[in-house]
Amino acid sequence: MKTYARMPEVFTNGCGAVLVTEDGRQFLDFLAGIAVSALGHADPDLVAALRDQVGKVVHLSNLFRHPYTEAVATRLCKLTGMGAAFFTNSGTEAMECALKLARKAMHVRGTPHRTSFVAIEGGFHGRTMGAVSLTHNEKYRKPFAPLLDVTWVAPGDVEGLARVLREKQPAALVLEPVQGEGGIRDLGADFLRAARRLCDETGTLLVHDEVQCGCGRTGDFLGAMAHGVTPDVVVLAKPIAAGLPMGACLASAALADTFAPGEHGSTFAGGPLVCRAALVFLQRIEEGGLMANVRERGAQLRMGLEQLQREFPTLVREVRGRGLMLGLRMHHSGKEFQQGLYRAWVMTNLTAGDVIRIVPPYVVTAEQVDMAVSRMREVLSSLPVEVKS
Repeated sequence: MKTYARMPEVFTNGCGAVLVTEDGRQFLDFLAGIAVSALGHADPDLVAALRDQVGKVVHLSNLFRHPYTEAVATRLCKLTGMGAAFFTNSGTEAMECALKLARKAMHVRGTPHRTSFVAIEGGFHGRTMGAVSLTHNEKYRKPFAPLLDVTWVAPGDVEGLARVLREKQPAALVLEPVQGEGGIRDLGADFLRAARRLCDETGTLLVHDEVQCGCGRTGDFLGAMAHGVTPDVVVLAKPIAAGLPMGACLASAALADTFAPGEHGSTFAGGPLVCRAALVFLQRIEEGGLMANVRERGAQLRMGLEQLQREFPTLVREVRGRGLMLGLRMHHSGKEFQQGLYRAWVMTNLTAGDVIRIVPPYVVTAEQVDMAVSRMREVLSSLPVEVKS
């Protein structure tokens, strides 16, 4: 189906933060499969683990145990402070689980009338009927209406959030601590802390969508950790299995037993192959120095982007983000800049209309960061400094 505007190149292999086309061109991958390929390409630890697992068992279904499900769940709960995990095949499915969990929790509390949701303007939460209901951009929702009852609040509007939570009495507030599709927009400590306080006051579940900003991409395992905020439910995916399709809906200890057997499920989720990949990733996060590289390379990259902003103030409006989740907000020519970078063999993409999204693999090197910034400088030098009439 014609749902993707794909580039013409065919990529056949890669190594680390480099992807190679069938004719041998080497691209710096600063998109990482849209913030997915945390270990880059052809990581030897991942390759060895997956080869081993394919030779043992790939799929069992969740009716039977294998050695890795509980190991991954235990590590995730330890890293996040949550109490239980439900595995999915994607971030969208993890969000669907969170929405069902919120409604079931309201039933358990004796408030089944609390069925609506509150979300943040600019947020993106997925493409299924429930998840797309929470996604703010109307073009994603309009063709599929009617959807869930959702009320949106502007980022930073604490008074508006307080009013909506008290008036609507929703099942949950859903937000991204750092919005990805919304333009690498950090909601900030004050708003996140206020959201936590207001959810406590109104009996609303707080759901953090950390599909893009979680699993270490901002320099902390969860994007909200830098601000000392813990949600009731957190949704993860993208890098969690280092490129294999996997997501997780994590619930606090108080919500861990909300679902009864048979109330939610998935045929493929949490299988041996993806869990084995997740263990490789999580071990590197906890023991392999991966988080240190995210912080160091993120600081280096941000410094380079801020220098570009100083050099090209009529083109670059703002540097956004944390860790290796960064964005260049442009005054104009965002699309031209992104296309120019691609012609210079640097993969990025344009989000929210004017923000170049830069989310390289966690294994990116200092030399590759310098090379990417240098190519960005060359492309910026070729762009018009004023908007064409």
